[in-house]
Amino acid sequence: MKTQTPYILVVDDEPDIRQLVCEILQDEGYDVMAAENASVANQQKSERKPDLILLDIWMPDTDGITLLKSWVAEDQALCPVVMMSGHGSVETAVEATRLGAYDFLEKPLSLAKLLLVVERALEAGQLKHENAGLRLQLGTGIEPIGKSMAVERMKEQLRRLAQHDTRLLLVGEAGSGKELYARYLHNQSTYRHGAFVDVAVGSIAPENSAVEFFGKEVGGKIYQGLLEQAHGGTLFLGEVAGMDLETQKRLLSALESSSFLRVGGSEAVRVDVRVIASTRIKLDEEVKYGRFRQDLFYLLNEVELDVLPLREHSEDIPALLSFYVDFFVNQEKLPFRRFSMAAQNYLRNYQWPGNVRELKNLVQRLMILGVGNDIELDEVKAALGSNTEPVISFSVLPEFFNKPLKEAREHFEKAYLEYHFEKAGGSVAKLADAIGMERTHLYRKLHSLNIKL
Repeated sequence: MKTQTPYILVVDDEPDIRQLVCEILQDEGYDVMAAENASVANQQKSERKPDLILLDIWMPDTDGITLLKSWVAEDQALCPVVMMSGHGSVETAVEATRLGAYDFLEKPLSLAKLLLVVERALEAGQLKHENAGLRLQLGTGIEPIGKSMAVERMKEQLRRLAQHDTRLLLVGEAGSGKELYARYLHNQSTYRHGAFVDVAVGSIAPENSAVEFFGKEVGGKIYQGLLEQAHGGTLFLGEVAGMDLETQKRLLSALESSSFLRVGGSEAVRVDVRVIASTRIKLDEEVKYGRFRQDLFYLLNEVELDVLPLREHSEDIPALLSFYVDFFVNQEKLPFRRFSMAAQNYLRNYQWPGNVRELKNLVQRLMILGVGNDIELDEVKAALGSNTEPVISFSVLPEFFNKPLKEAREHFEKAYLEYHFEKAGGSVAKLADAIGMERTHLYRKLHSLNIKL
């Protein structure tokens, strides 16, 4: 993917002004589309997401303020919108800004001010997009942690792949870091300025998958699906073997043509998306037994890389322990604790059936439930499987104890389900049996809590 030219939508009912603004922006090297009213603007916006919208306030069908209000309500990732008006007032400008407009331009337009505002608005939109991407990466680190040959070799392979648009299939055990490696590839690639959309495929109920992936059109309103959200960025299909056959068929068609129809829609939506998939199940076996389409397997598997389990690069464990201690201190405001050398040595020789995810969860439990500055060997052994449960110290409360009940309950439920999911070896069926929860409801709960399958 080449660096994309900023795409600007100009909405104005006056033909002369509309043409003039479009010509000026095109001369500056921007990709420009024009709309003469709110109806056409909605259609243009749905067909291709703009990086900036120049929006006139006074239009014959729907005024710009009302249109802006509807866009803000339905699209949290709305690009910057600059309002334009020849009959502007301070009150109108204040109202537009309050609703979320980036700036306000008065007609007749000043060429110098127009170009300056456009440049700054595009920069602000890009910064907002990058910050959203950084928020999505909380808890994952900027790059894989460790200096072992296994980690360094994988990073080098991903850096080379990042220079090409090759689709990648990451194969490895549950919790081994497949999503983190996918994010690393995204951050190294030309797609890095786009979104990284992480899809826990197994948490999507088959009856909802079409809308989730491809969006829908209802009563003139458009709801973007995951593919559209990932336009210009990366779509990560986590544990892709969990996808139902009908969705596999539709996804295959969408990836082959780089276009699809929304549910209830009649016009094709074109997207430019890099796809990375992961699996802990051998997909060729799934193909053999008819549970996974062979053509989709070959499409996703242009390059396959194995992600080694943690026990095969145990020299990285001290660095991982240190990283997650710092993470929980900074992100959850937990009291700092350090692992003793005896504890670190024991953990280097532990088999880690849950891999890096298990290590992260272990660090979190020890920091929440433990007492004192040092994490000693006995405490680690108890946390890993002794019948003796750690005693909760109420002298140092976890940060979520100070949150409202709803948020605290969500925090507890997430930790509880991750703990039992880890014990179940990454099997949703075993997890459902262990906690006594119906599987369909469990899928929804895992999805709502953003627990990776």
